[in-house]
Amino acid sequence: MIRVVLDTNIITSTTILAEGHSSQVLDLCEKKEIEVILSPPILKEIEDVLNRPRIVKQQWMTQEEVQLLIRRLRQSGIITPGSLDLRVVQDDPDDDKFIVATLEGDADYIDIVSGDPHLKRLKEYQGIKILSPAEFLEIMPKS
Repeated sequence: MIRVVLDTNIITSTTILAEGHSSQVLDLCEKKEIEVILSPPILKEIEDVLNRPRIVKQQWMTQEEVQLLIRRLRQSGIITPGSLDLRVVQDDPDDDKFIVATLEGDADYIDIVSGDPHLKRLKEYQGIKILSPAEFLEIMPKS
């Protein structure tokens, strides 16, 4: 099964736009067609961002639905320790947590799905592809 690390902006976009590439990627998780790799630092960032007042104002989901989404990610995701000490994303070291989770996820095939320009500029790191949601959906087998 394909394992992916979803950048926080993918989860955030899903709560703001009911349809779109980010929502389609998350749907694959719901259908158990992909496994999502997370870490405590990623989960904390997701929770923090989804609860920012300016984000909450834009969400089509209710706060209860957002909290349910976070719970489902925690329950169905593969949680890695997030403890590797790496310095990869020079422009935004806070994004290193996504590279760390990917490396700790230890699978044959892992991508990072992100719209973040700092991560996207890397394109690839140690064989890990960094793809936009649209690029990721292009390579996914059609079910």
